[in-house]
Amino acid sequence: MWRFCIGLIVLVLFSCETKTVDKSVDFQTPFENSNGNETPTYLQVVDFYIQLAKEFPEINIQTLGETDSGYPLHLVTYNPDGTFNFLKIAEEKTILLINNGIHPGESDGIDATMLFFRDLAAGKLPAPKNTVVATIPVYNVGGAMNRNSGTRANQNGPESYGFRGNTQNYDLNRDFIKADTKNARTFSEIFHIADPDVFIDNHVSNGADYQYTLTHLFTQHNKLGGRLGEYLHTEMMPQLELELVESNWDITPYVNVFNRVPESGFSQFMDHPRYSTGYTTLWNTLGMMVETHMLKPYKQRVEGTYTLMAKMLGIIEKDGQKIKELRKRASTRHEDWTYYPVKWAIDTTQTTKFNFKGFEGAMITSEVTGMPRLKYDRSKPFEKEVVYQNYYIPSDSVKIPEAYIIKKGWHKVLELLEVNKIHFNVLEKDSVIEVESYKIDSYETRPNAYEGHYPHYNTSVTSKVQKVNFTKGDILIPTNQPGIRYLLETLEPAAVDSFFNWNFFDTVLQQKEGFSPYVFEDEALEMLQNDPQLKEVFETKKTTEEDFAQNWYAQLDWLFKRSEHYEPAHLQYPVYRILKKK
Repeated sequence: MWRFCIGLIVLVLFSCETKTVDKSVDFQTPFENSNGNETPTYLQVVDFYIQLAKEFPEINIQTLGETDSGYPLHLVTYNPDGTFNFLKIAEEKTILLINNGIHPGESDGIDATMLFFRDLAAGKLPAPKNTVVATIPVYNVGGAMNRNSGTRANQNGPESYGFRGNTQNYDLNRDFIKADTKNARTFSEIFHIADPDVFIDNHVSNGADYQYTLTHLFTQHNKLGGRLGEYLHTEMMPQLELELVESNWDITPYVNVFNRVPESGFSQFMDHPRYSTGYTTLWNTLGMMVETHMLKPYKQRVEGTYTLMAKMLGIIEKDGQKIKELRKRASTRHEDWTYYPVKWAIDTTQTTKFNFKGFEGAMITSEVTGMPRLKYDRSKPFEKEVVYQNYYIPSDSVKIPEAYIIKKGWHKVLELLEVNKIHFNVLEKDSVIEVESYKIDSYETRPNAYEGHYPHYNTSVTSKVQKVNFTKGDILIPTNQPGIRYLLETLEPAAVDSFFNWNFFDTVLQQKEGFSPYVFEDEALEMLQNDPQLKEVFETKKTTEEDFAQNWYAQLDWLFKRSEHYEPAHLQYPVYRILKKK
């Protein structure tokens, strides 16, 4: 009996030991099995997380929403407590959301996050007590399934990978505001479910040659603004840089140059809301893109991405309560705002200097074109002080209204407001309301297609306060709500990524009714005879503008636009502003 008990104890101890043995060996990835040369397919990635969730109660995988490919998006969550209700989680813990495969050829984050989640679940990394980690394993599913080995012309591995464009050939990192794709709309749903405190989007890039494997592209701190922006710029970013250097992973700000040497200095990339971190910033989420250097070996890039995420998790674990408090304060700071910046420019009065580790580069004669070309010499590394322009100031602002009113019928706008959890009311009866009304004064348009659009830019408006007839079913949107920044960035025409600039309202730019010159000619003469002031302006315009003076149709059109026949809808922006009471 005694021997049996001893044997039983030994058996129990042995069983316990096998449970604490490194379980990661049971979940080896294609990356590991290929010695860092391969990345998994979309289906392999999904199966990996399904198997991980079956083995570890700390892991949960959900299917959430559609993509253009016909395959769904997934949200995988790691929580040591085994709780996966985000409303409950947010009360107690900080939430980190990691996005991968927005450009599936840039697959570093896909592999690094698989290893990261497995090692957290298997205990190879310390379990965070105060932080929950969630990931979209592969965001651009269609691009991931369009697998090839040639489209990343300058990239050093893996052997095969996905394509940058999605199933409809959209670049999804330009689609967060216009949301032409199902991917973008599902991302918005996931983002508002998780409401992450910190967001990481994993990428690969190459604008120059340098010694670093890792570069970071934090959201622009002035644009994020307030104490939240200060924390990002003066605490989170320096902590991450220092901890990576201490682990022998040097990192530099994203090298924002093209076909020139970086030691002449460079500026911080401005992440407008079309980009992932620009979009997430609108809800006061601390965001960063990881940009590994595509010329470095694939294995090295994945390991660097893994280390960066682990270090960032440690920072969030330590600073989580501070981050949540700063976000909470930021959610109501708009109550003190009068104006909101819609355009930004580099602040030339402030710069940052740091030591940059690069390679000597020179312009030599190309043997292909006979013209000057840039050539780096990796046998000549250097460390030099560079000037980094990472401060921005507003270059144009708008006064914040009390509310917006959108005429019914603009269905895509309404759909995007709903996806982004914007609160609005529907007018229950016809009403006459005093509003500020915009007329589109001028704009420029890209001559070539860009992400399914011909976007406008340099848009300006004229405004006037007037009483406008609104009808039952029109949409009233108060600005005093968590999505205020989203509203201002999309509904103000002059904002860089406004719905107007993305062509949502282009039908108002076309005149629907015109005139026959042989008929209108007589009425035009009568207008000039009956209105001396109009005639004086008309004659002055002919005298001072030669092109106008030589163009008879332009003269008649000018007069037609001042006649009772000219349609009010032409150039009338269909979003109106209710001004705040003084």
